[in-house]
Amino acid sequence: MATPKILIFAGSARSASFNKKLAAAAAGMAREAGAEVTLLDLADHRLRMYDGDDEAGSGVPEDARALRRIFLAHDGLIIASPEYNSSIAPILKNTLDWISRPDGDDAMVAAYRGKVAGIMSASPGALGGLRGLVHLRSILGNIGVTMVPQQVAISGAAKAFNEDGSLADEGQAGQVKAVVDAVIRTAGALKG
Repeated sequence: MATPKILIFAGSARSASFNKKLAAAAAGMAREAGAEVTLLDLADHRLRMYDGDDEAGSGVPEDARALRRIFLAHDGLIIASPEYNSSIAPILKNTLDWISRPDGDDAMVAAYRGKVAGIMSASPGALGGLRGLVHLRSILGNIGVTMVPQQVAISGAAKAFNEDGSLADEGQAGQVKAVVDAVIRTAGALKG
């Protein structure tokens, strides 16, 4: 099996985001499992709000093109998505939308075709962000991403992480590792 390149990020720009902590924990597990990992921070790639008229007049902005190249260079995605009003965060949706746009010789959603993804969330609430994962799974599946069946929603996120950023609960850590391992295994197999 080839060593897959996995892009991991949180669907949040907030500096104290629980999902950034979850993404960092997943990145550590993926590195330990032998994957080549890029941990991305969406705060470093703030894209203007997608607008079809804006795109028609000015094209895809360079910030979105740069981020799209990062997506294209990876075999798999692991996304830690916060839940906003039972769905995904606007910054995540906007990022996914800009990256889906055709550019040059690349067709619509080319940055997603052939990718494997695993999703997870962390929230202070009792459901751990589970409702938002339903929407994220649907969006990614509809744009051609192969979704691993494993996912995890970490409830009580304010107390879920140790000082070093690791997950305090072994069961939750095992669930995150199951998502990470499934993405690595599937992306590696597809990469050949």
